[in-house]
Amino acid sequence: MPAEISAPTAYFDITKAPLRISAVRLKVRDLARMRGFYHSILGLQVIAEGAQQVTLGIGETPLLVLSGDPALTPNDPQQAGLFHTAFLLPARADLARWLAHTIQRGQRLQGASDHLVSEALYLADPEGNGIEIYTDRPLAEWHDATGNIRMATEPLDLQALLAEAGDTAWAGFPQGGCIGHVHLQVGDTGKADRFYRDIIGLDIPATYPGASFYGSGGYHHQLAGNIWNARGAGHRPSGMAGLEAVEITLNAAELTQVKTRAQVANVPHSAHPTGLTLHDPWGTEITLKA
Repeated sequence: MPAEISAPTAYFDITKAPLRISAVRLKVRDLARMRGFYHSILGLQVIAEGAQQVTLGIGETPLLVLSGDPALTPNDPQQAGLFHTAFLLPARADLARWLAHTIQRGQRLQGASDHLVSEALYLADPEGNGIEIYTDRPLAEWHDATGNIRMATEPLDLQALLAEAGDTAWAGFPQGGCIGHVHLQVGDTGKADRFYRDIIGLDIPATYPGASFYGSGGYHHQLAGNIWNARGAGHRPSGMAGLEAVEITLNAAELTQVKTRAQVANVPHSAHPTGLTLHDPWGTEITLKA
């Protein structure tokens, strides 16, 4: 009798979700320092560079745009804005190699967690913008017995993770990587739900005390909002360093529906040749492109 051939492990294909994070734009005070950090620590490639702006990504695909202005006030962690930008790696071995790279470079991490749907490492850039580097667990491990996505924050075994690196060194952010999600600081989760669910059209596959997770196409979340640091925060000051905008790619039909919902709800928005720009209740720019 021939040996049974096991089915390949299935992972969520984030590129096929109706809505995907394409890029994040940050306003920074020290452009040269921030460029160096994202290139050397995260391994992003410099795609375009000018006196006041640097675009980094993978190959020709931009993921991060840094706009420099020394006159900006420092980022206030109690304001609405960015909690973290989460960079998704294709495989657990990539996460292990990146961890080994950070140890070799002496880069301080702020945390390491097993979220049941993913395994994640946390740090901050030199200006305090949060960063998550993560890899998803197999899709079969995401759901409970009732079919709901289950998420938690449990310790991550770093030694076991490092063992996955093998003899291959980190060689920069790999092809197939992307921004998997963006986690925002908001002043009120109810208001955030009404914008990101009711206007943008995302599902809420999971909640946590003080946080909502917004997903599309069955993913655990492409966006999230929490009040842990910014409860009751108002509109974010315009002259402050930190998050400038989140760029989102979505299907043309989805884009039309967002525009219709925004019009019906009298949510200010502006159309441009490739899509639509809106601002959430705290002034965070959300740029949608089909």
